[in-house]
Amino acid sequence: MSKPASGKRIAIIGARDASPAGIQFAHDTGKLLAENGAIVYTGGGLGIMEAASRGAKAADGIVVGILKDSDGLDANDFIDVPIMTGMGDLRNAIIIRSVHAAIAVEGAYGTLSEIAYTLGYGKPVVGYKSWDIKGLESVQTPELAVKRIFELMGDAD
Repeated sequence: MSKPASGKRIAIIGARDASPAGIQFAHDTGKLLAENGAIVYTGGGLGIMEAASRGAKAADGIVVGILKDSDGLDANDFIDVPIMTGMGDLRNAIIIRSVHAAIAVEGAYGTLSEIAYTLGYGKPVVGYKSWDIKGLESVQTPELAVKRIFELMGDAD
């Protein structure tokens, strides 16, 4: 059975330090996105980023990691395309500029900056147990997160 070819690029954003529920949410969301033909982007590190990457790979998806370091050593084991920026957290804007939409899972201040970039660039974003700010729609399941993000993207190119 072949995957639908959505061609959409969707970031799953969140912190290295995450709850077990957040880790599971990110994994399941990454898997569902890949099953729907999306290319999954993350910051390439641990925690939410690794769980989302692992989930996407479980569905034979493509995972792009926009990394903080310049040597690629910070990439988790599930990254197909590592982009070594050497920019630290400044790479958050690159992540969001590279995608059609984002799904925030919990998160700390780095995630907040990614949400702000997403909203500022006029791109859709939904969140699971993330920041309570205007423009960020809260979702409670991976299935709803994926359904809503595809609905919100519409025909984004």
